[in-house]
Amino acid sequence: MKFLLLLLFPVFIFSQNIVRGIVSDENGHLVENVLVKNISKSLYHTHTDISGNFSLENVNLQDSLEFVHQDFETQKIVLKNLENLNIILEKKSFQIKEITITKNLKNLNTISKIDLQVQPVASSQDLLRKVPGLFIGQHAGGGKAEQIFLRGFDADHGTDVAISVDGMPVNMVSHAHGQGYADLHFVIPETVESIDFDKGSYFADKGDFATAGFVAFKTRDFFDKSSLGLEIGQFNTFRTNGIFNLLNKNNQSAYFAGEFLMTDNYFDAPQNFNRINLFGKYTSRLSDKDRLSVSVSHFNSKWDASGQIPERAVNSGLISHFGAIDNTEGGTTSRSNFNLQYERKMNDDSFIRNQVYFNKYDFKLYSNFTFFLNDPINGDQIRQKDNRTIVGFQSEYNGKINDNISFKTGGGLRNDNNKDIELSHTKNRQTVLQYLSLGDINQTNLFGYGSWDFSFGKWLINAGLRVDYFKFNVVDQLAENYQNQSEAKAVLSPKLNFLYFFNTGFNAFLKLGKGFHSNDARVVIAEKGKSILPASYNADLGFSWKPLPNVLINASLWYLFLEQEFVYVGDEAVVEPSGKTARKGVDVGLRYQLNNWLFWNTDFTYTHARAIQEAKGNDYIPLAPKTTFVSGLSVKNLKNFSAGINARYLGDRPANEDNSVIAKGYFITDFSVNYQFRKVSVGINIDNIFNTKWKETQFLTESRLQNETESVEEIHYTAGTPFNARLILKYNF
Repeated sequence: MKFLLLLLFPVFIFSQNIVRGIVSDENGHLVENVLVKNISKSLYHTHTDISGNFSLENVNLQDSLEFVHQDFETQKIVLKNLENLNIILEKKSFQIKEITITKNLKNLNTISKIDLQVQPVASSQDLLRKVPGLFIGQHAGGGKAEQIFLRGFDADHGTDVAISVDGMPVNMVSHAHGQGYADLHFVIPETVESIDFDKGSYFADKGDFATAGFVAFKTRDFFDKSSLGLEIGQFNTFRTNGIFNLLNKNNQSAYFAGEFLMTDNYFDAPQNFNRINLFGKYTSRLSDKDRLSVSVSHFNSKWDASGQIPERAVNSGLISHFGAIDNTEGGTTSRSNFNLQYERKMNDDSFIRNQVYFNKYDFKLYSNFTFFLNDPINGDQIRQKDNRTIVGFQSEYNGKINDNISFKTGGGLRNDNNKDIELSHTKNRQTVLQYLSLGDINQTNLFGYGSWDFSFGKWLINAGLRVDYFKFNVVDQLAENYQNQSEAKAVLSPKLNFLYFFNTGFNAFLKLGKGFHSNDARVVIAEKGKSILPASYNADLGFSWKPLPNVLINASLWYLFLEQEFVYVGDEAVVEPSGKTARKGVDVGLRYQLNNWLFWNTDFTYTHARAIQEAKGNDYIPLAPKTTFVSGLSVKNLKNFSAGINARYLGDRPANEDNSVIAKGYFITDFSVNYQFRKVSVGINIDNIFNTKWKETQFLTESRLQNETESVEEIHYTAGTPFNARLILKYNF
C-alpha cells in the first residue's frame, strides 16, 4: 500500500485543474488578447486566442479570476465550478491605469495601443509616425513612398524597416527606385485597428528588411456603424471617405471602405495630386475553431512634383522656398491586393494560421536631381518604371507543451516577378532619350522559422532561429545577347531574448538577435553572389515601468552592427559599396494620463552612428538621425470634445562623411480639435500651426542649373508644409 502511494504521489503533485471559457463583447463579437489572470495565484495567467477562447491551468474552486483588456471594463469573478465560462465584457473609456505590464517581449506594443486610442490616425502619413522614434519625409508631393528614419538609419523608403499590412509584405524587393520601397498609401487610415512594432531584429517570424525594426498594421474586422467623411482644406485640398457596414453578425462581418483625395499642395507649381483607395473585407467564424478573412483592395495615384531644389536657386531669388527647377517631375502608381487568411484552433493549446496573398503593382516616376549636369541641352530627367506581380503564402503553427513552454513554427514563400523594370533618360515625360537600365527580375524568398518561449517563475526566455533562401534571376534586355543570370544564397538568423517580470508594474529585458536585408537582384548579379545578404547584429537592454497607476515609461539602451553591403542606386543604375557600420543609442518613452480626459505623450531618442572602417572625423553616416523628440497633449471625450497638440523635433544631422555639411533639423507643431454631436462630428486639423519654414527632406547633391557653367555640390531639399488647415466633417449611421 505504501509503495502504491509513493507511485501516485507525483501525480497528486503535478495534477492541475484547468478552467476553459470564451470571452465576447456586448454585441457578441469574440475578443482576442484578453488577459486572464488568477489573482489568487499571481504568476498564473493566459490570454484569449483568435477565437476569444482561453484555458488556464492550476486553478481551484474559489480562486478569483480577472479579465483585463484596454478597451473593456475589467471583470472579476470567483470560480464556483470548473465548467466552461462565458464572459461578456463591457466597453469603457480608455484608462492607462487599467494597463498592466506582462511577460511580453514586445514592450512597445502597449505604447501603440495607447497612442491609437488617444491620437487616432488622421492620414496615411500618420500611420508610420505612430512608431516612437520613427520619422518620415516626403519629397514628391505626397505621391511617392515616404523616406524613413529610424535608429540612426536613413532607411530610404524602407531598406531597413520591414512593413506589412494584415501579414502581407509592403516592401518591394529590387524596386526601380530603391531596395525595400514601401508605399503605404494604399491603406485607408480609418480602417487600421492596431499597430504591432518593435525595433531591432529579435523575432524569428520577421525576416527581410527587419534590421532597424518592423511595423505590422492590422485592419479592423468589423465596424459597429457606417460613416461618411468629408475634408476641405487649403491649397485646393479635398478628401472624402466612406465606410459601409455590409454585414455585422456574431459569426461574420463585412464592410467596404473608399477614399478619394485631391490637392494642389503648397508648392508654387500645382501638384495636381489625386488618389483613390478601395478596400473590402469579409470575416467569418466558420465554427468555434475556424476563422476566415478575405480582403481585396485597389489603389491608384498620380501627381506632379517640384522635386528637390538647390539652396543657391532660392538664395539668389531664382525660385521661392516652394519653387521648382523642373516642374515636369511626378508620377503614377497603382496596387491591387488579394489577401486570404485562415486560422484554425487545433485544440485548447494550439492553432494554425495560414495566409495566401497576391499583388499587382505598377509604378512610374519622373525625377530630376541634377538638372543640367549630364545633359546641358535636354536636362537630366529620368524615368523609373516598375511593373510586377507578387505571389506569396505562409503558414504558422502555435503550440503549447505546458503552462511554462510554448512554441511557434512557420514557413512560407514569396515570389516577385518584375517585367521591364526600367531606368531611362527622358525629356518632358514624353521622349525616351536613352535607356540606362532595362530588364526582367524574378526573385524568390523561401523561409522557415521556429521560436520557443520558456516561462519559469518570473523569467521568460525566448529562443528562435530563422532560415531564408533567396533565388535571384535577372535578364538584361540591353545586353547584346540574351542572358538569364541567376544567383542563390541562404542565411541563418538566430534570436535569444530574456525578460524578467518583477510584477505588473515593472519588467526588464535583454534582447539579442541577428537580422538582415536582401540586396537588389542587380547587385547580386554584379557582385556574383558575394556579400549580398548583409547581416545586422542587435542588442537591446531596457525596461517597462509603471511608477504610478497613470504613468507608463519605456526605456532601452541598444547597439546595432551592420556588415558590409552593396547598394544599387536606382537613380543612376550603379552599384556603390559601403563598409561596416555601428549604431548605438538610447530610447525613452513616457505616457501619462493626467485625469480622465487629458493625456501626455513624450518620446526621445539619441543615436551615435559611425562607419567603423573609416578614419575618425571622416566616419559620419550621411543623413543618419542623431536626436529625435516628440511630445504632445491630447484631450479625449471631454464633454464631446477631443483635441491634440503635438510637436516633433528632428535634430541636425550630417549630410556627408566628414560632417562639413549639415542637414538642418526642424521643430514642427500640429493641432487638431473635434466635437461630436450625436451622429455628426466636426473637426479642424492644422499642420505647422506656427507656420515654421522648414526643410522636410535634404540631400547633398552635385547639380548644374541651365545658366551655370560649372556644377555645384550643396544641399538640395524639399520644403515642408507651411500652415495648413483642413475642416473635417463626419456622419455616422
